Amino acid sequence: MEKQNKKKVPPEILRQYDLPWHLTDFQLRMFTHLIEWKWKNITRDKGSFRGKEYDTILPASAQEDWLPIYPALVEEVRKLDFKKHRHFGHMASSQAACLNLLFPLLRDKKTANIVFTLVKPDFRELATDTLNNGYAFEYCHESNPLKDHTPQAGTDADVAIAYYNTSGELSLWLIEHKLTEDEFTRCGGYRTSKNKKKDFCRDGNLILSDHGKCYYTYSCHYKYWEITEESNLYAFQSRDRSMICPFLGGENQLWRNQLLGHSIKKLGQFKNVHFSVVHHPDNHDLDETVSSYVSLLRYKSVFSCLTSKEFIKAAKTVGSEGLKKWVSWYSDLYRIR
Repeated sequence: MEKQNKKKVPPEILRQYDLPWHLTDFQLRMFTHLIEWKWKNITRDKGSFRGKEYDTILPASAQEDWLPIYPALVEEVRKLDFKKHRHFGHMASSQAACLNLLFPLLRDKKTANIVFTLVKPDFRELATDTLNNGYAFEYCHESNPLKDHTPQAGTDADVAIAYYNTSGELSLWLIEHKLTEDEFTRCGGYRTSKNKKKDFCRDGNLILSDHGKCYYTYSCHYKYWEITEESNLYAFQSRDRSMICPFLGGENQLWRNQLLGHSIKKLGQFKNVHFSVVHHPDNHDLDETVSSYVSLLRYKSVFSCLTSKEFIKAAKTVGSEGLKKWVSWYSDLYRIR
């Protein structure tokens, strides 16, 4: 169930950079690029994690300045209402990269309307009368529709964007953003030491025929399977991997975000809810899981997979000097070619 695409980092690289010892090819390229960028533009000082220093982590002083957020917008980002991730100060933080990509586009309605219309075909205009001027980072509906939000856990969208579609309907776009991750979040119910019935999880036919055998259901009382059954979103009979639960691996995070979107739509405020993954254009480590997840979906139109390069390409059409500077900065930092 664990991916095997990580390799030992060559000793000559480890002599040059303080890195984790096992990385995918893409992670190695991006980590070394991000370190070089950090050395050139911020500092050569290292940050630490669990008592070990790494070149990919910013020192505490830089993290206090909210780096690596786009410097021109740091003060605005500070005022946003969202919970910072534990690894926000990592140069490869997906949360920071998500803010760096989407906040500069969302903060101005005119810009958002130009860019998102090019990226999402049904997008007409940002619904600034909904959410916080039309968007929210680390979003989960206040009603906790999946009943999974606790101090330790819960399903959130990296960003939610409210918009009016080409038919004038109020709609919601949920986005999960990935930068260098080689996998989505796997099933926490399977991984926890509290689960003493993991043999249930390894029998996909059992879980699909009796949702009460899922740890999420009998122990956590989450509504994942109840909503799955009601939504009719998935066609499990088309799946090859019948020997294990279809949501044991990285498909788990995609499943939960899709269910969040479906549940929000059911509440009635939004006529349509769409879920997308946005990832770095060179990160193909996620392709297998995305393909596996799409094979489960009965209705392919509820999900899409995009790259950050598509947003950058669209942003180049806006023409403002401020946005040109941001495009150059973002492309340089995240190696968008």
